[in-house]
Amino acid sequence: MYILIRRFYVGETMSKFLTYFNYLDLRTFIDILIVAFVIYKLLLLIKGTRAVQLLKGLAVLLIASAVSAQFHLSTINWLLGKTWTALAVALPVVFQPELRRALEQLGRGGLFTRRSLLAEEEARHVAHEISITAETLSKRRVGALMVITRETGLLEYVESGVKLDALVSEEVLINIFEPNTPLHDGAAIMGGNRILAAACYLPLTENPFLSTELGTRHRAALGITEQSDAVAVVVSEETGVISLASGGKLMRGMRRVDLEKKLGDILGPNKVVKER
Repeated sequence: MYILIRRFYVGETMSKFLTYFNYLDLRTFIDILIVAFVIYKLLLLIKGTRAVQLLKGLAVLLIASAVSAQFHLSTINWLLGKTWTALAVALPVVFQPELRRALEQLGRGGLFTRRSLLAEEEARHVAHEISITAETLSKRRVGALMVITRETGLLEYVESGVKLDALVSEEVLINIFEPNTPLHDGAAIMGGNRILAAACYLPLTENPFLSTELGTRHRAALGITEQSDAVAVVVSEETGVISLASGGKLMRGMRRVDLEKKLGDILGPNKVVKER
């Protein structure tokens, strides 16, 4: 008898499961793939940020709401309902950095593309001058933070510093980061082959999993590359280690030759960017 009942339930479950395939066609399958891809990209976007912990908190609230609704817990249901109403207003504010980064990445998509503004010769010049500067400052253990803009404008950060509009060169950059000078602290922001401003304030990364060895310069470099498509070169004042930040990721222990090649690849005309 038990075996018959078990087979009945198994058969009924299988029949219900198979009926779902009647609704599956090519359009539905493509729809599911697109949704899965979007969710995957969103998870990659928030990976390593505080948004992960916030999502865990939202998951707990969802489970609590489902349990309270199942057992008809009126008071808890009322409290959770008010909580969700408040969260509807608060979530866009709490997730502002992630939403901004997502919209900027969407805007930089490859739907309309063109070649980079920097010609090959200019890109090679900028990469060479920055890498030489980084090596010189590294030997002297002088801290530096150099940011190179690409497609996303950094005007709000340029305005926070001292405007220069000087040609990118080793001499000018070394003078900017000379210790005990007015422009030493902060970042030097470059656009094309020009130094736009120095002593600029940048946003710090919100990644909670960074090593405690990384100081403010490294966190600022990661922060600006998380919120834009800029690249940043950091020279550690304590160790002299040269690092390159791009796309919210940090590559440490760069040598001058490797740094120059990497910058040339990123800034050169072979790099495709979105059409303005």
